[in-house]
Amino acid sequence: MNTTKFKIAVLLAVVMTIGFSFTTVNKVTVKGSDTMVILSQKWAEVYMKKNPGASIQVTGGGSGVGLAALINGSTDIANSSRPIKASEIEKLKARYNTMGVEIPCAKDGLSVYLNKANPVASLTLKQIGQIFAGKITNWNEVGGPDAPIKLYGRESSSGTFGFFKDNVVKTDFSPSCQTLPGTAAIVNAVKKDKYSIGYGGAAYAEGVKDCAVKKDDKSAGILPTAATIKNHTYPISRYLYMYLKSKPTGEAKAFIDWILSPEGQGLIADVGYYPLK
Repeated sequence: MNTTKFKIAVLLAVVMTIGFSFTTVNKVTVKGSDTMVILSQKWAEVYMKKNPGASIQVTGGGSGVGLAALINGSTDIANSSRPIKASEIEKLKARYNTMGVEIPCAKDGLSVYLNKANPVASLTLKQIGQIFAGKITNWNEVGGPDAPIKLYGRESSSGTFGFFKDNVVKTDFSPSCQTLPGTAAIVNAVKKDKYSIGYGGAAYAEGVKDCAVKKDDKSAGILPTAATIKNHTYPISRYLYMYLKSKPTGEAKAFIDWILSPEGQGLIADVGYYPLK
């Protein structure tokens, strides 16, 4: 090989190495809430099309799993459908000397799923809590047919589980509540079981019907819609969060800034959730 060809070969190798280095630097990992997987994957897909040098990897596992990954350093961003716990903040502080950074990124109406063949269409917040606590066990106790209620819920590592327990059940779940690994599994179970009930993010309500939720006996039943989430009339609503160890920089900051921009927020309704404003 002559000197000129050798120099060209070396130059190409350097360019290829630099290109590979850029790709590695631009990788961002996102892990956590199963509720947020559909939304985060949509954000990642559109963002990477606009920024070919970026690599955004999204996985689920539950809010608790994502926050644990943030604490042990195996993810850049933890998705969570519940606020971070004080015990998790303490672990972050002990390991990184930081309180973490909380970024609300969307709103969600937590749906209560019913089988389409179930004649019951609305329940009070108290009735829903009593059903999942095992205090109401037959549909005839809430105006439905004489049939036992089958319960489906999330595993304890789920942020949806935690939020539903704290804000709706307000005690321990019934031992008869069958826990399933993911909201899609709950929807599929309710779809097949006429006298069942489940809960999860509104985006997953395919093939089942949303239960209209009443604040109390005197209130009208409210369905989770963009309007009722925005004006806070739907009783079971929440923020969805991203958590980081510290203030975002580099590609993670660019990705989060884009999510919070009108373009990123504009994609939220496409997958069944609701923008911040």
